[in-house]
Amino acid sequence: MSVLSSPVVRRLLWVALTAALVLSLAVVALLARQLNVAALPPVANVPAASAEQVERGAYLARAGNCAACHTTRGGAAYAGGQAINTPFGPVYAGNLTPDTEHGLGRWSADAFWRAMRHGQSRDGRLLNPVFPYENFTLISREDSDALYAFLQSLPPVTQPNRPHGLRFPYNTQAALAVWRELYFEPATFTPDTARPAEWNQGAYLVRGLGHCAACHSPRDALGGIQQASALSGGLMPGPGWYAPSLHARSEAGVAHWSEQQVVDLLKNGVLHSARNSEGATAMGPMAEVVFQSTQYLSDTDLRAMATYLRALPPKEATTASEPRASAAQLALGEQVYQRHCVDCHGASGQGAANAYPALAGNRAVTLASHVNPVQAILSGGFAPATAGNPQPYGMPPYRTLLTDTEVAAVASFIRQSWGNQAGEVTALDVQRVR
Repeated sequence: MSVLSSPVVRRLLWVALTAALVLSLAVVALLARQLNVAALPPVANVPAASAEQVERGAYLARAGNCAACHTTRGGAAYAGGQAINTPFGPVYAGNLTPDTEHGLGRWSADAFWRAMRHGQSRDGRLLNPVFPYENFTLISREDSDALYAFLQSLPPVTQPNRPHGLRFPYNTQAALAVWRELYFEPATFTPDTARPAEWNQGAYLVRGLGHCAACHSPRDALGGIQQASALSGGLMPGPGWYAPSLHARSEAGVAHWSEQQVVDLLKNGVLHSARNSEGATAMGPMAEVVFQSTQYLSDTDLRAMATYLRALPPKEATTASEPRASAAQLALGEQVYQRHCVDCHGASGQGAANAYPALAGNRAVTLASHVNPVQAILSGGFAPATAGNPQPYGMPPYRTLLTDTEVAAVASFIRQSWGNQAGEVTALDVQRVR
């Protein structure tokens, strides 16, 4: 007697096929829900906005650091074309000027609001989440309209949008629909009535327009962020830097800082301290954020952000015991340090007050991730030029001067000297960053 002729087996097969069919229909229905987006009609004339609304929009564009992605180096402001590299291929930021063919010239305020809140283009296409609508969905309609008014006030730039370089199937609308079902739901910012107004304003800026979680969060294999891990640190695949956890004191948590210290770092890009090892300097992508965005924010908004960041619950990452570098590697690292680093950072890694950061006790050096110290050695370390720090000191790049073995050795040396107890760095680690 055949196994398939058994009534029990036939019944199980029938149940399995029925379940598979129901599941398939459910998936199709969910994808249809995402893909069934109507195009919004183009507008012929954009209503004139008040000067106050345009000014407010310009401020919000600074707060959201919109120009960082939507302006290429040497290109017209907000005309797009900047590449944002992802594990799935490059995504190119769009033209936000009011050009009628390539930009937002035919967009209504309603269409712009839909893009911000729902991640849907005027023509009904789903937008790639590299445009962080996961965060922008929290923006109020009033602020969205102000941003729209500012962008419509810009001179139109006739610059075509570059097609994304995503690989299949990530370049399909169906893949975006699946991603949205997994990770995105439109939301509204709701103030926490148990918190003061300043905390709520900081939450609105950090979680919404500031989209801090877009960098400071780990992402899974599909590029999604789980809410429970937001702001817990993450590797940035494009710039190749690690955005440290804003929860962990050992990384970039500021619960133990004063409000003024947080404000000073966001406004000036540096935090000087009587004890140099307790200072801080914005470097890499964060230096760009300070340079283009946070230094221009009002003290009221900066204090609100500081209030929110200082109140984040502590979440220290659990780490395994850090491997020690060999004596030979540390000896080579000390030689490199004496040759290239000691004049600025000191024989004991103490740095120079108000100029060069200390390396002893510097949590940017002792991160579990070796990426940022290696990046600083390869690419140089430059604080942003700000009104409060107009002539910052910087460190030259050593990319062409040092081999991978030498970079690994000096990185290991500074991570394991003067009381620092971080893990060793190997030549392979450096090669992967380089």
